[in-house]
Parts: sequence; C-alpha cells; structure tokens
Amino acid sequence: MLLNSNRANIGMKAHDFKLLNINNKFYSLANIKKKNGFVIAFICNHCPYVKDMISRLVHDFNYLQSIDVGIVAIMPNDCLTYPEDSFENMKKFSKSNNFSFPYLIDSDQIVAKKYGAICTPDFFCFDKKDKLFYRGRLDNMKYNSNSEKREKSLINSFLKIIENNKIELNQKSSIGCSIKWK
Repeated sequence: MLLNSNRANIGMKAHDFKLLNINNKFYSLANIKKKNGFVIAFICNHCPYVKDMISRLVHDFNYLQSIDVGIVAIMPNDCLTYPEDSFENMKKFSKSNNFSFPYLIDSDQIVAKKYGAICTPDFFCFDKKDKLFYRGRLDNMKYNSNSEKREKSLINSFLKIIENNKIELNQKSSIGCSIKWK
C-alpha cells in the first residue's frame, strides 16, 4: 500500500534505542550522533520505492557523513511475513548497495512506533541538539524517473540548518510502501 509520511512535530526530541546492526553489534543514538546532527531513515529491502532511490540515498548519506552528520537506517518490517526483509537479506542488501552506515533491525517494531514512522522510506532529521527539524522526502525524483533536475531536499535542509540555523518550512512528504506491521 502506497503511503505518504506525516508531518512530524518539528522540535520533537529524538528517542533513544538499542537495535542490532548487520555487523551483530548493538547501536544506540550515542553511536549515531555527530557534530551536525543525524538522520534516522526507515527503509527495507523489498520496497520498490527504496530500491528505486537506493543509489541516490547512499550517495546523499555519504555526503552527509562527510560534513559530520550521523546516519542510520532502520528496517522495521515484519520479517516473518516479508522474508525478503530478513536480517540475512539486510546484510546482502547493505553489501550490494555499498552502505557506509549502520543498518539496524527493529524486530519488535517499537522504535518505528515511537518515531511514528509510516512508510519506507521515511526520513527523520535531527539537529545537534537532538531536535527534529526535517521530516520529508530525500529528493524531488518521482518513482522510476530519470530527471536531470534533481533537488536534494534532505541535504538542502541539513545545509540550511547547519549554515544558517534555519528550518526548511516547505517540507514535502516522503512516499513509499506502508510499514509491514505484525
């Protein structure tokens, strides 16, 4: 089912978590936070919207890491009903797409519920004080589009907050598959 992410409460404080990464180590916010804030992205392996944007997502996340923004991707789906999203397949998906950031499993779906995540992909961007300043799309690219005029919405929002301490007011929802709840 296709869904749009909701507008989140700007200023919402980040919720801590302890989730297993594909390297078999547990990660919390303390492992993710960087000088200029951090992104929490809810994604999965099987969603066609995630697959369509994964190379752009990895590229943008690598850039954000280079400017001292922390990155984490969290897989919230029910793996029993959707085996393509299993922990073993998360490892394969991460490797085949050259992830340079942690990819965590939210097997009990508590973290996704705490954040109010709705779809994959769903992006939550926090400033250096752990306050939400952006929840929206990665970019302006439509599904299966090859447009040359890409607007990097998520990156631009980070640059605006880092350089001018300004929040992007024109936040457009992310679009993707519904989270597969248990």
